[in-house]
Amino acid sequence: MTDTGFTRTAIVTDGDERFISLRRPLEASGLGMNLIVLAPGQRGRVHDHETQEEVYLVWDGTLTLIVEGESHDLGRGELARVGPGVRRQLVNLGPGDASIVALGATPGAHAGRDGLAWASWDDIGSPARPPQEVPLPDDLPASELRG
Repeated sequence: MTDTGFTRTAIVTDGDERFISLRRPLEASGLGMNLIVLAPGQRGRVHDHETQEEVYLVWDGTLTLIVEGESHDLGRGELARVGPGVRRQLVNLGPGDASIVALGATPGAHAGRDGLAWASWDDIGSPARPPQEVPLPDDLPASELRG
């Protein structure tokens, strides 16, 4: 996989697919990312991962996440993490579809605080600095906002 520097995709929840890879169209190689759409009554397999932790973001609807036999209801905008070696199952008890973004990665592999920042796009020759050392820019004036 060649890194092009920028890719994009969309979360589309009205198709017939139950499990849609978001990682592949984004060419993301450091984490798994999938859209899972469960109709009322549908559920996934009871599963775990040997080395991967997963974060579930409920995009729409209500997800019942069963972790080691204990049910947890998550609503739109809520997230939950399940660690490696922990059994889990995704269930939709209804009434509508549940759309979930599942993110998976290996614990401890994240390279935190490796960002670099510049004060503006005009700082071409300036050395980058850690983001916390660069002040946030002023907000856009109203004249530059869309419609």
